[in-house]
Amino acid sequence: MTARQTTVLIADDHAIVMEGLVALLKEHDFDVVGAVGDGQKLLEAARRLKPDVIVTDLSMPALSGLDVLGKLKDERIDSKVVVLTMHNDGERASQALKAGASAFLLKESAGEELVSAIRQALQGRVYLTAAVTRAVMERMADGAGRPGPELTPRQLDVLRLVVKGQRMKEIAAALQLSTRTVETHKYEMMQVLGVHSTAELVRYAIEQRLVGD
Repeated sequence: MTARQTTVLIADDHAIVMEGLVALLKEHDFDVVGAVGDGQKLLEAARRLKPDVIVTDLSMPALSGLDVLGKLKDERIDSKVVVLTMHNDGERASQALKAGASAFLLKESAGEELVSAIRQALQGRVYLTAAVTRAVMERMADGAGRPGPELTPRQLDVLRLVVKGQRMKEIAAALQLSTRTVETHKYEMMQVLGVHSTAELVRYAIEQRLVGD
């Protein structure tokens, strides 16, 4: 039996960009169920189609991408949202992740990076393109040390690398720990912070500025 294709809804107010995204995603066997040019149409299409993934710009007519993210969250539409923008802005990235986005990358990124970001979002992970990761980490460093749940120095080391998008094996190698130990640190942090997934852990760390560079 043929596996069901991942459904994707695209929103961008530039027709050429949108056409390119449609062609790229169809080439990688995604089912593009809609393509719209403003935030209000995106919200209406998301309500109707309930796609697995939404790929959207932030700067759009009618409603901004951030406004749409907020409304999707309020209405409990659980599509994974991948933000694709021209703005390399740590502030916007932080706002988008807090609002529920699963990925944030730049329009100058290669098509393969977008495909990878979508697939990671579907796995419940948060994806930040490298340049944006640096900008977000700099913002977090500015506010590091904010009072909150107490984490150990080693847990903060692990959290810093989780925010950067590294896998458990990569973190273990970087910190010279076993993968099991890293997974234990991650589990304990999630218990302490009251979150239930890696995506929630990353969003909490960014929102509370728990780690620096």
